[in-house]
Amino acid sequence: MWDTLAPLFIIPIIGILIIIALPVNEVEDKTRVKNWGLIITMVTLVESMRLWLRFDQTIADYQFVIKAQWIVDSGVGEVNYMLFGVDGISLLFIVLTTLLMPITILVSWDSVKYMEKAFIISIIGMEILLIGVFTVIDLLGFYILFEGVLIPMYLIIGIWGSRHEKVSAAYYFFFYTLIGSVLMLIGIIYMYNLMGTTDYMVMLGYEIKPDIQNWLFLALFASLAVKVPMWPFHIWLPQAHVEAPVAGSVLLAGVLIKLGGYGFIRFALPILPDGSEAFTPLIYTLAIVAIIYASITTIRQTDMKRIIAYSSVGHMGVVMLATFSLTVLGVEGSIFMQLAHGIVSSGLFILVTMLYDRHHTRLVKYYRGVAITMPIFASIFLLFTLANIGAPLTCNFIGEITSLMATYQRSAIVGILGCLGMILSAAYALFLYNRVAFGSVSKYLGSAINRDINRREWMVISPLLILTIVLGIMPNIVYEIMHTSVIALLSR
Repeated sequence: MWDTLAPLFIIPIIGILIIIALPVNEVEDKTRVKNWGLIITMVTLVESMRLWLRFDQTIADYQFVIKAQWIVDSGVGEVNYMLFGVDGISLLFIVLTTLLMPITILVSWDSVKYMEKAFIISIIGMEILLIGVFTVIDLLGFYILFEGVLIPMYLIIGIWGSRHEKVSAAYYFFFYTLIGSVLMLIGIIYMYNLMGTTDYMVMLGYEIKPDIQNWLFLALFASLAVKVPMWPFHIWLPQAHVEAPVAGSVLLAGVLIKLGGYGFIRFALPILPDGSEAFTPLIYTLAIVAIIYASITTIRQTDMKRIIAYSSVGHMGVVMLATFSLTVLGVEGSIFMQLAHGIVSSGLFILVTMLYDRHHTRLVKYYRGVAITMPIFASIFLLFTLANIGAPLTCNFIGEITSLMATYQRSAIVGILGCLGMILSAAYALFLYNRVAFGSVSKYLGSAINRDINRREWMVISPLLILTIVLGIMPNIVYEIMHTSVIALLSR
């Protein structure tokens, strides 16, 4: 059992049971709940790193496979199993997920002051569902877990959100993303009737007529495009980010919006290759509009969280350009870009929250001269800002340059238009940093102006900062893991 994926599910489940049994009557009890949540997520992270070290990157097939009983046909007594496994693509997303979970608990340590047990259980429950999404080798299983992630995120936004519109934002997030998945479910049911199974490996060997592939691709697109989110399906994202607590923003930007990109790569490209090819012009059009529109919209925002949220729409537009180049270079660039964005955007949301905790506002106009009063914070903020615009020696640069090179090979015009994202991102990111960091100290900052980052905040931000630089200098750490799996995926 310990040679499979089972510990990644067993450890969090045991952790939830332990936390449920803990009392929360006193302050010490609440701290104990958080400590246990941190311990469980850290152990899960260590287990994911153990998988990384044991993973054979020369093998394209799934590794560490576990088999779970799914449905029993009472008529013939046949038992259907759902398989879970890891290849070079899913392993990267699993490690990203398990890395961000202890960070979300640490960054929320002081801000979550009620229903701590429910909060920690929601975080760990989401971790279980996300690991399931990235490891399940079944299309129906992917859909169930894909939608199941909505529940804990809905609770995190609606209960622990920071502003009075948090409940409406939670409903907006839940129903907007859920409604988009109805067509995906219809498409899955059709494919089951067509092939007699939703087993991913079996579906890969089934040839679907091109015209049917087009309709099925639209069914998957209806759900996955909302999760990416692509323009014009992105309108739920800024509101959800603004109202969500810092843990919600980190998980939304770091992992949840990667589910759409992962779904396109994992299921749409290999199962519906003709449909993917046919709709590439549409995807490219929407992605270019997203890059330009989101960047211009970002420039005029006044709330720092909204600025980062809209920038995510532009970055994910680059991801979609790379994915639908339908080349090994493009898909690898897309995956790398998603990982880089998960690291950098999470860091930016955490840094904005550090400012909010001190001054209780996210409006840019109230900030000035932070480099004078918080020099360590300002230095870290500068490094993440440079990463966000794709400066060399940062992970975003590797993801963006690879993605745009693959796009240019497919279409020179689209590749050139995609490069506008790097130019426009420099405009809004440097404008934000200049307004916040430089100049004379703002009179609105009050008595908290000299509080630079503390030890807990440094523990939260340092892993993301280190990864931002290390992956920018040594990207082959990631590329070597996924290369064989990407080649195999595109050759099916």
